[in-house]
Amino acid sequence: MRTGSWVLAAVVAAAIGFALWTSSSVSDPVGRGSTAPDFALPEQPGPGEISLASLRGQVVLLNFWATWCEPCEREMPAMERLYEKLGPEGLRLVAVSVDESGDVIDQFRKRFGLTFPILWDPEKRVSDTYQTYRYPETLLIGRDGVVVERYVGPREWDSPLYEARLRRLLEGKEAS
Repeated sequence: MRTGSWVLAAVVAAAIGFALWTSSSVSDPVGRGSTAPDFALPEQPGPGEISLASLRGQVVLLNFWATWCEPCEREMPAMERLYEKLGPEGLRLVAVSVDESGDVIDQFRKRFGLTFPILWDPEKRVSDTYQTYRYPETLLIGRDGVVVERYVGPREWDSPLYEARLRRLLEGKEAS
């Protein structure tokens, strides 16, 4: 074999190897119809921890966000109003912060008067598992642990549209 053939064979072999490696290390996106991957993260402020498995059987709104994210900041008041309204009816709203500092999360919580659980994912381990990279991203998870919907970008969570959909899920009138 000539030198050019060896080089071509090596390049092709490397490309095939890379394609096989990347296809086996990248999972399918977590979206509608996917089982929501379990995780456990510390509450901010501590000392507690919440796992998604502990919320199984409940309707969960799982929000990924950061204090430095202006669209996240815009949607938080509406999330708090939604939580105040539907939390007593069984909605579990859990916000996962990817901030590097717990102190900034505490300051943010106080500034906006947030009462729903905020979990801390500074290494973005859970965020990576859920493949969230554009904050805010929110997943609506049914009682069976299956993702009903994935929302990218901020929402007016207390609007009649979202409230009605969440009420249907809470009442068992909408399947995941």
